[in-house]
Amino acid sequence: MPALKLYMTPGSCSTGIHIILEELEEAFEAHIVNLPAGEHFKPEYVAVNPKSTIPALVRPDGTALTEVVSIAYWLARTLGRGRLWPAEAEQEARALETMVYVVSTVHGQGFARIFATASFAASAADRARVDALGRDIINQGFSILDRQLAGRDYVAGTFSAADPILFYVEFWAEKTGIPLPANLGAHYRRMLQRPVVQRVLREEGYNLALLGVAQSRPN
Repeated sequence: MPALKLYMTPGSCSTGIHIILEELEEAFEAHIVNLPAGEHFKPEYVAVNPKSTIPALVRPDGTALTEVVSIAYWLARTLGRGRLWPAEAEQEARALETMVYVVSTVHGQGFARIFATASFAASAADRARVDALGRDIINQGFSILDRQLAGRDYVAGTFSAADPILFYVEFWAEKTGIPLPANLGAHYRRMLQRPVVQRVLREEGYNLALLGVAQSRPN
């Protein structure tokens, strides 16, 4: 029986962790948590993750890790002989810098306002403004990340755990009609070409023929 258990929601930020596990060729149990149905608030999931957030990773000793960056870091550093984590301090810092910015700002401040607009809007009349602010935050974030990717195929130079984390917000950009700047668009298409990414997206219910079309040309 797999020693790892991933609590995930297809198409969410947990897709990045799903990709990392598959890239590491680690066996794990996938437990689907239906966020729209509120399953993350049910007692059985709260017992695993009192924060009621996705994802959560239960490790062989029974302890659970939460937060995307923490899970990605632990997986990449401890499994697969560390091959998905940069060996040099400078590249390690860049990988962490990108992951934290993606999760805390592009996701937490930008996409959250699009996917959970009502949580940020005092009234229905405020929702268009909140959505627009979210898109502004995302576009500004993408501009910063695009400059950081200049001259690189991957975040840390070579493929690392940081790339699936960047990928999930690039994927969301396509789903929400937000154009990616040139370097991010190239990174997104490069990720879509990886066999593991294709397999994960199929497993999570996506039609690969429909992905990457909107981002097929550099801006």
